[in-house]
Amino acid sequence: MNNILLEDIAQFAAAFPFRERVSNKTFLITGATGLIGSTLIRCLVALDEQVHIIAPVRNAQKLHDLLGEEAQHIQAIECDLMSFDFNTLGPVDYVFHCAAPTASSFFVNHPVETSKTIYNITDHILQMAVNKPLLGIIYLSSLEVYGSNLGAETITEDMQGYWNPLDVRSSYPIAKRAAENLCRLYASQYNVPVKIARLTQTTGAGIDKQDNRIINQFARLASLNQDIILHSTGESARPYCYTIDCINALFYLLFKGQNGNAYNVANKNTYISARDLAQFVKEHFAPSIQVRIELDNNKGYAPASMLNLSTAKLEALGWKPQYDLKQILNQLIKYMQSV
Repeated sequence: MNNILLEDIAQFAAAFPFRERVSNKTFLITGATGLIGSTLIRCLVALDEQVHIIAPVRNAQKLHDLLGEEAQHIQAIECDLMSFDFNTLGPVDYVFHCAAPTASSFFVNHPVETSKTIYNITDHILQMAVNKPLLGIIYLSSLEVYGSNLGAETITEDMQGYWNPLDVRSSYPIAKRAAENLCRLYASQYNVPVKIARLTQTTGAGIDKQDNRIINQFARLASLNQDIILHSTGESARPYCYTIDCINALFYLLFKGQNGNAYNVANKNTYISARDLAQFVKEHFAPSIQVRIELDNNKGYAPASMLNLSTAKLEALGWKPQYDLKQILNQLIKYMQSV
């Protein structure tokens, strides 16, 4: 495992407050080859608490290549999640549903697949929870559910902005909203113990170097000492979250969150616009580079939005983030320089 990633996982394991709750438990994790899913698996394995991990994936070899020796601790099931019968699994205690498309270009080029994947797989998992007793489910949603035109300085979980239902790019956020509603319905009608994690843009060691979300682009360019080029005006603003802080938050939700409820997962102190983030990277990590704006409306970006997420609801459960913006970028740039 990469040294920066090892450092992150060791820090997680040393401070994890719920060891007795995970010991000898079975976890079902979808999206195991993604950043959150793979980091979650590594964190669970590092606890050395005899956990059993089931990972349904499209490509088992990809998972083994990604995790290396850690893959021996995982029961990988090669399947199509859209048609997989989760009821065929043995006993499961906890589910982390992390699987979903993440690239804006995919949302635009494959909107039908985007929408169906998000909604239908979530429905399959919730149906399983009706038939199979589970201790808890975490559904990973996104700050994109908030849309735009909120007109509020701080965004709490009860707010909803506007998404144009006739915009193809809306395939992702509208499906995420629908899946959240489905979680709430199953919790209400069938007492399914599901909680919703609305993640801000989350990054950290282990990220694919080609990931095109802006904080990853900026860190990659800084690691190469190359200029940052903005293809929008850079007005959109959001907070960020480091992977280890995010994984910790998911466990706080799993064990302390209220069923059927949504929680923002972010570091509220990292709220910054894309343009200011580019300048921050230049100032602190690559002073010799330039920040330029070259507008391109064909990138499939979400409409400009200012989403200063409130994390009061999550913090009331006892969670606190450990990585500020400078630490997030420092770890991210060091990782990109080492792989």
